Amino acid sequence: MIVCPNCNHPNPNGAVQCEACYTPLPATSNCPNCGATVQADAAFCGQCGFNLHSAAAPAAVAATVAPEIPVQAPPLVTPDPLLDLLQPDALGINQQPVAVPPTAVAAESTSPSPPPTVAPEPVAVEAAIPSPPPEPEPAPAPEPELETAPAPAAPAGVSRTQLQQVTARVVHIQSDREIELPQSLSVIHIGKPNDRIPPDIDVSGFSNSEIVSRIHADIRVEGDAYYVEDVGSSNGTYINNLPLLPGNRHRLRPGDRISLGKGDLVTFIFQLT
Repeated sequence: MIVCPNCNHPNPNGAVQCEACYTPLPATSNCPNCGATVQADAAFCGQCGFNLHSAAAPAAVAATVAPEIPVQAPPLVTPDPLLDLLQPDALGINQQPVAVPPTAVAAESTSPSPPPTVAPEPVAVEAAIPSPPPEPEPAPAPEPELETAPAPAAPAGVSRTQLQQVTARVVHIQSDREIELPQSLSVIHIGKPNDRIPPDIDVSGFSNSEIVSRIHADIRVEGDAYYVEDVGSSNGTYINNLPLLPGNRHRLRPGDRISLGKGDLVTFIFQLT
């Protein structure tokens, strides 16, 4: 699970942007030492303190060592004896009138035995070529299994503690009265007493409450995020002096100004503690 650096919203692994605030999420990788999830640009692992930059050096060394394998190819040049055979043949052609060359040719005819020795040499080179297969070692299969198990466990515990510690409230500006949002409700209704949906935050006791509809707005709680939406009020809902269209919702942040109705007469400030 990836926690958004902007709003701390937990996102599933592989997410590109935050589901809550749409902020691009940082790329992550896995610590080669302990398997914990770390940011791609991190210098050290937050779990075990492993130096992530040092892991690149062995790869570079391995890359430089790999080219040494082709150096074993020179044994293929050993067929020089064949060239030596060709040279005496040329000399033999020049000495055809002499009777001695046939003996030299006979000696040379015995020399072709080296070519069979040359044939096994490539076999030795081929035996050396299979050595590269050890390269799969840098990509161990079991490590990914460790990554999936420990990584999500820690963020889950952190998000739970945050939910237990965070308390949301709204402060009525005109009366300086604080109203704590119920933690047991996922939808908090704002309005005045009615027969359809009783309000969780009753504003009928505040001044200028006549501009507020009986069923005016809702605050929805999703994890550690709070969203406000207008549910079809007569005089509208305004967030930071901007109208909130019915059907749309706004994610609340500390200090946001919620005005019920026009004229900024019934106004609340959202706070997190």
